[in-house]
Amino acid sequence: MNEYDSNKMKDLLSKEMGFIDTDTKEEADILIVNTCSIREKAQEKVFSLLGKWRKLKIKNPDLVIGVAGCVASQESNEISSRAPYVDMVIGPQTIHRLPSLYKKSLDSKKTIVDVEFPLIEKFDNLPSTSESKFSEFVTIMEGCSKYCSYCVVPYTRGTEVSRPVKDIIQEINNLVKNGTKEIVLLGQNVNAYSYEDEKGNFINFGLLLFYISRNKDIKRIRYTTSHPNNFDDQTYLAYKKIPQLVSHLHLPVQSGSDKILAAMKRGYTVLEYKSVIRKLKEARPDITFSSDFIIGFPGETEEDFLKTIELIKEIDYDQSYSFIYSKRPGTPAASLSDNISMKVKKDRLSFLQETINTLSKNKSKNILGKQVEVLVEGTSSKYSNMVLGRTKNNKVINIPGSKDMIGKILKIEITELNNKSLKGELLVN
Repeated sequence: MNEYDSNKMKDLLSKEMGFIDTDTKEEADILIVNTCSIREKAQEKVFSLLGKWRKLKIKNPDLVIGVAGCVASQESNEISSRAPYVDMVIGPQTIHRLPSLYKKSLDSKKTIVDVEFPLIEKFDNLPSTSESKFSEFVTIMEGCSKYCSYCVVPYTRGTEVSRPVKDIIQEINNLVKNGTKEIVLLGQNVNAYSYEDEKGNFINFGLLLFYISRNKDIKRIRYTTSHPNNFDDQTYLAYKKIPQLVSHLHLPVQSGSDKILAAMKRGYTVLEYKSVIRKLKEARPDITFSSDFIIGFPGETEEDFLKTIELIKEIDYDQSYSFIYSKRPGTPAASLSDNISMKVKKDRLSFLQETINTLSKNKSKNILGKQVEVLVEGTSSKYSNMVLGRTKNNKVINIPGSKDMIGKILKIEITELNNKSLKGELLVN
């Protein structure tokens, strides 16, 4: 979502304000850092960067410096006091006001702060994309109303707000018209999408997927990040009926222990989570899963951790985003007693990641010799004269080719597994 917001700010700066990109900070007239505060030390990294930019401002007093995103929203007062040379502090819901904030900053000798939550106004005032990439992000909702005990998102991005269906469809159709083949739907809690149109019709996430899939020029539909409590029969039906919907889902669980899930205020049990997984597999038998895991949450015992490992093996995850718990100021979990040593946390994290790496490698072995379709995403960073493509199950395959193949959907045969890297050969139609 930060990448989406960053691209929209670049569009505003270039299309509405006449700026052009530069790779050299010393040449810049405006510098903006877009931030995330979901993990520890993000704030200090921001202030460290701002300290470096301050030297540029001393040399060029006309340089405009901005801080955007969740750290801006959470730490606006501290930014104003610790870094008074910052000209603009822009919340994630007010990036569309960048042109007016910039003008105000030129006339003011104080930091201009705008970290409001103006609901859907942001999307009504962002520029449309005139040149599309083969894969594009489309934000369909923002904010979160779950209030997990460890998470700052509801405080930095606000509660859940869904965009009108017609606006989403219009943005997607415009992207596809300009060459986009894959749409990635975004939201802090994307499958909590809920909108009532002007006729009083209620559109949930599952129905939205059906509306989007009507455009047959869309070859793939992905979405992230979802919550286990927001799956319903319509979404399960989408996996049965919509071939463009990929056969991979990132579904955060965070822990395999009911005790820890309750302390996290996740709102479901392990059994309820597994029920969602079972229904998704019934609807799409070849679906694969990845997940988020927080290791070392306050009160996590060895038994709790082993329950997480047990769940990982049972679900057979293909990938994970796993982190040691970071205490976030202002969240309920920040007041919990944490008596787990860092060594124990690191050992648990390492064991969890090794477990998932083994499962992932086994899945890779199982698809050797298979014929699959891949969407070519770019040139390979590991192998010269090769490009990398992604399957509908989210496996990355390296195949011989050049950058003119980027954006194409190709049929290949998977021929080799080298450590964790898969290779394939292009099949002649």
